[in-house]
Amino acid sequence: MYKFNSGFRWTFLAQSDIEVVTLTLPQQDPDSNIQQLEQLPSIVAKLPNSCEIDANKSVTKTSSEQQLEYLLSNLMKYGVLIASAIVLLGGILYLIHHGTEPAAYQFFRGEPSEFRSPLGIVKAVLSGSARSIIQFGLLLLIATPILRVFISLLAFLLQREFIYVIVTLLVMTSLIYSLVGAYY
Repeated sequence: MYKFNSGFRWTFLAQSDIEVVTLTLPQQDPDSNIQQLEQLPSIVAKLPNSCEIDANKSVTKTSSEQQLEYLLSNLMKYGVLIASAIVLLGGILYLIHHGTEPAAYQFFRGEPSEFRSPLGIVKAVLSGSARSIIQFGLLLLIATPILRVFISLLAFLLQREFIYVIVTLLVMTSLIYSLVGAYY
């Protein structure tokens, strides 16, 4: 909690094991020069969660936060790229085998039962079906954000950020319920 003192002093009230820094800003005339304010030294204060904030309002992250952010961004980037490449490959294979067939729009045919479960999709991919390769790519595309939420949950557990653990568990529960609810 921050406390505002009458002499333009901000102090950080926290536990005794945390470094407390007091910033005192000199009083200036209302018509003071902006260049004089820019010449003030940049002051860095330690915050309790190991982040730093300086007088220019830029926040730096700890190395573990940067590693987690890097891991999650790469997971999303490469997950979507791999899933898209698999769907494209399946689409090309499907068009090679069935591209010249006329479309029969008179009758609606739903997905075969083998494409209605993840295990069925994997079995069909191993048999070499082009439609199953497309379905597998879509399954990977759906699994990518779920894996991201799961990795975030593990990271928050390791960092002992229990509020974020609860929020992430709620998101994970919602995702799992939406997937499982489709089968029942």
